[in-house]
Amino acid sequence: MNNGIKEEVFDMISKIENESTVPKNIKIKMQSMILDLKEEEKELDFRINRALQELDEISEDANLPDYVRTQIWAIVSVLESIE
Repeated sequence: MNNGIKEEVFDMISKIENESTVPKNIKIKMQSMILDLKEEEKELDFRINRALQELDEISEDANLPDYVRTQIWAIVSVLESIE
């Protein structure tokens, strides 16, 4: 575990980030999310809530492939189980 967040979450985010069909703006958001989740100066709950909000916004993107949306929901489930 990395500061309370399962390594599985980072692996799942990285898979989306490296997917060729994912739009560039979403890849950038995913990179930023990894950095935010690893930022130990902020409380764990704050980092998780921020990531959940970002994931919710990303999942509503019309350009997002459906299978990636499903992967995002899986990340949300894992993050919600940490809270």
